[in-house]
Amino acid sequence: MALAFTSSTAIHGSLSSSSHQQPKVSQLGNTQLLDQPKKSLNFSQRRCAVKPLYAEPKRNESIVPSAATFVSPEVAEKVIEAEDFEKLAKDLENASPLEIMDNALEKFGDDIAIAFSGAEDVALIEYAHLTGRPFRVFSLDTGRLNPETYQLFDAVEKHYGIHIEYTFPDAVEVQALVRTKGLFSFYEDGHQECCRVRKVRPLRRALKGLRAWITGQRKDQSPGTRSEVPVVQVDPSFEGLDGGSGSLVKWNPVANVEGKDIWNFLRAMNVPVNSLHLKGYVSIGCEPCTRPVLPGQHEREGRWWWEDAKAKECGLHKGNIKDESVNGNGNNATQANDTVADIFDTKDIVTLSRPGVENLLKLEDRREPWLVVLYAPWCQFCQAMEGSYVELAEKLGGSGVKVGKFRADGEQKTFAQQELQLGSFPTILFFPKHASQPIKYPSEKRDVDSLLAFVNSLR
Repeated sequence: MALAFTSSTAIHGSLSSSSHQQPKVSQLGNTQLLDQPKKSLNFSQRRCAVKPLYAEPKRNESIVPSAATFVSPEVAEKVIEAEDFEKLAKDLENASPLEIMDNALEKFGDDIAIAFSGAEDVALIEYAHLTGRPFRVFSLDTGRLNPETYQLFDAVEKHYGIHIEYTFPDAVEVQALVRTKGLFSFYEDGHQECCRVRKVRPLRRALKGLRAWITGQRKDQSPGTRSEVPVVQVDPSFEGLDGGSGSLVKWNPVANVEGKDIWNFLRAMNVPVNSLHLKGYVSIGCEPCTRPVLPGQHEREGRWWWEDAKAKECGLHKGNIKDESVNGNGNNATQANDTVADIFDTKDIVTLSRPGVENLLKLEDRREPWLVVLYAPWCQFCQAMEGSYVELAEKLGGSGVKVGKFRADGEQKTFAQQELQLGSFPTILFFPKHASQPIKYPSEKRDVDSLLAFVNSLR
């Protein structure tokens, strides 16, 4: 996500011009922020009463970059009693996303912004647009997004007549990470460190300029972590403008909406969408960490696929993770799936034990070449290629090439990572007749013809 603030095109007012007195700005990280006057009231005791859209506009004093921003209507503060957001969440549990969005914008005015990372988050902007109220949008640019995502940002700006203003990760932190551990360290030691530098810390800085934010979290996105997301809550992880625990409110207008209904809404409203969705991408993040999913797979299977865990989060919504014990390197996910039926179970495929694989590694002059798949029976990508691998084994019968399988999850995972080039499941290795090291199959095309071409080019 990149941090950007904007007002909707529904606002009828004059744009800031050079003839107006420019507000003073201070520098914070990579973002210029307007100076905030000190206020004694806590945010929970305030509410922004937004005047009618045709009221005389005036530049608001809340933290917002000064460039390319529409003028918001004048807002007036009035003291109200502290809001009980748990009660409000129950009251709005069965409300429509439009009603929840309207409630959020009405309560917080210029002190709330929509978190936009592309994909289905366009629905949030459309709902905000439909309320007729002014709204602001923010997004985090990690520097590693797909080109199609940047194209979507541009299309959304033009469609709604808004400007998305971005917040970027700290250049020094990114430089230190890349120089120390390389560009793709997350494939080896997990995605959390990179996400912390490129996403979580920039978001933390950005949210300190708000009193509330709006996200596209849905309960069905990740049953292991988001099944209890409320439509509104006091943010459990981040701080807002006034600082301290409880200083930021988090709104999730589509928490109770299923993914298919979001897509029905987007099609009905004919709004821009990320072109990657047409290529099998469902949940879209950074380019190195996102790939298409297979038919029937859960959308989060396309994120951080090299990790075993089914609970996959980058840290932006850590406070909503129901059970953090399943989020990480995936040991629990492996244990939970020990009872899954084995795959590649055919007379044409040899089941290799750890000593058998170690012997293959030691031999420099093998009697015959071997093709071996490193797999986990619970892995949906392994399950998806089972048919083609079994057919390949049948085709190679009598050809002099042995076909084997080695279960490389659980206790064998560390060995497979260190000795067998395991990066993600499945990994396919060819052990040539006259070579000491196995050759890793480099493609994700696992159909019979592609695998057969790989074998024939090496034997």
